[in-house]
Amino acid sequence: MGGHLVQQYRMWVRPRHLSKPLSPGIPRPAPIPIGNQNKMIYEICTQTDPGLTRDNNEDALAFDAATRLCILADGMGGYNAGEVASGMAVAFIKSEMGRWLSQAGRQASAKEVRRAMEICVANANHSIFNAANSNPQYAGMGTTLVVGVFQGGRLTLGHIGDSRCYRLRGQTFQQITKDHSLLQEQIDAGLITPEQALTSLNKNLVTRALGVEDTVLLEVNEYRVEAGDVYLMCSDGLSDMVTDEGIAGILQRDATLAQRAGQLIVAANEGGRRDNISVLLAHAKEDSGKRGLLSRILGK
Repeated sequence: MGGHLVQQYRMWVRPRHLSKPLSPGIPRPAPIPIGNQNKMIYEICTQTDPGLTRDNNEDALAFDAATRLCILADGMGGYNAGEVASGMAVAFIKSEMGRWLSQAGRQASAKEVRRAMEICVANANHSIFNAANSNPQYAGMGTTLVVGVFQGGRLTLGHIGDSRCYRLRGQTFQQITKDHSLLQEQIDAGLITPEQALTSLNKNLVTRALGVEDTVLLEVNEYRVEAGDVYLMCSDGLSDMVTDEGIAGILQRDATLAQRAGQLIVAANEGGRRDNISVLLAHAKEDSGKRGLLSRILGK
């Protein structure tokens, strides 16, 4: 999470109301017709880069093509603790959530997926918190998190902190997660405008992180997926360095998904070169039904 990792933790802003309802500003889709559940295929790719001024990479990300599970984390903490926290989060959730999804199959309900996600993230939180408290070199470590499960025409998306998920639908580019950050709280309270937030010095102060306390609230929302949608998960190494308009412009280019992911990395490095940069792209396509049996089983 960049050069302010230690300062970020020391200036930790404790969430004031962990039991409050989920953010009302997050768009919620209409119910998804059952007939559309298995008529979507997904192309997914990831890229990460330490940036041009960092020797280590405290971001971690992964996806599982068979279960359509996508995970991205941006660690914080002194020394290499941020790397440890983000790596633990991604490895734990990929293993546990991936195993559950493999056993539950694609017929698992949205409610079941949400509950499994909450349990897996809670267990990951306990593991990171316990490691931080039992190893002095890891004291204060934590990580942001974005985790998503694509099922047919539905995305179940959870997040903690200020790593983000965006959606490009046609010509409309929209951030669909809401940052858990001091800056976002100031915007919500009307203390600053979104334009003023772009140059604020408080960008690195998150109000919620995985592993910093013994419990954490995962914000979970469900979204309807349409054929042609492109979803972007990213660390703040991208969103702090490239404007939404710049990101949208790259995603709209006539290029492969992997090429667009690489172009986002290049743009972030050119924009400031200050932080690790990680992106995960998922492109939804309508299933024509003409793929082979093995491809359908693997979700490719």
